[in-house]
Amino acid sequence: MNTQTSFWKILWAYFCQRRKLLALLVTLAAISGFLFAVYHLEKEAYLYMLLLWIVTGLIAAAVDFGLFYGRHRRLETMKASVLYSLSELPDPRNLLEEDYDGALRDLFCEKQRIESAADKERSAMVEYYTLWAHQIKTPIAAMRLLLQSEDIPANRELLAELFRIEQYVEMVLSYLRLESPSSDFVIQHYPLEQIVRQAVRKYAPLFIRKKIRLEMGEISGTVLTDEKWLCFVVEQILSNSLKYTAKGSITIRQEPGKVLVIEDTGIGIAPEDLPRIAEKGFTGLNGREDKRATGLGLYLCRRVLKSLSHKMEITSQVGKGTQVRLMLDSMPEIWQ
Repeated sequence: MNTQTSFWKILWAYFCQRRKLLALLVTLAAISGFLFAVYHLEKEAYLYMLLLWIVTGLIAAAVDFGLFYGRHRRLETMKASVLYSLSELPDPRNLLEEDYDGALRDLFCEKQRIESAADKERSAMVEYYTLWAHQIKTPIAAMRLLLQSEDIPANRELLAELFRIEQYVEMVLSYLRLESPSSDFVIQHYPLEQIVRQAVRKYAPLFIRKKIRLEMGEISGTVLTDEKWLCFVVEQILSNSLKYTAKGSITIRQEPGKVLVIEDTGIGIAPEDLPRIAEKGFTGLNGREDKRATGLGLYLCRRVLKSLSHKMEITSQVGKGTQVRLMLDSMPEIWQ
């Protein structure tokens, strides 16, 4: 946010800019006084002339400062829009300002050219990966049908790995949607329990396969959010809990103030990793042990929650588990 420069700072800047002219006027006044003294001219005439100079100079300085002040305020106001348009840029008043104006307009044109090229390149990349993500769903679906045709231990293991592949594909699509200039948020009141149960149903096979106990408390009320994106966040948190919990339980409960808590009894997170756990690409100690970690899950959660004006707090103890608290009582920023 831009803050306006104080009047006194502008006045000081004006005097600094005009200091050479002021020094010249003082020098001329001193030379005139010296000549009057050498030629024994009337002292009153010199003082009268000096007074006229001072009055005329003050009037001229006041007018000049007014123009300087107005021009500065205009430039200060257009700072926010200069990245997008130069239509409000004041007309140059002299040759030097024309040079600056030309250089600025050349830079602006180059910026637009680079942005246009980058937008085209990014659009092509997004289109390619979106097409890839949708096309890969067809062989994934075919593989699932083939594996479900015979219920044997080997197929169950392959189905679990196939589920992991589906999650990575979904993560790619979510990342592309978040990076898109236009998001698909649909903000309204949704039952919180319905969102949580969607995520739980999706991961039910993993709970069964890993023999992890799910303890789900009473969840009630509605939240002002986007159902799909909040469900994505809950899914990512459940995915992490299941990934790093070998035995024990995962608890989902609601606290007063529309706070959703997801707690596990997994391996926990090292204290030095906690401040950076939601950074893009950061995997931490657990990620270095699990080579398949991408460091994108919690990063995407943080991005989504920020857009929805929700908050996330993560606390953990190594060897005892991790607790994630989602504060869902804020109004989404796209509504503000």
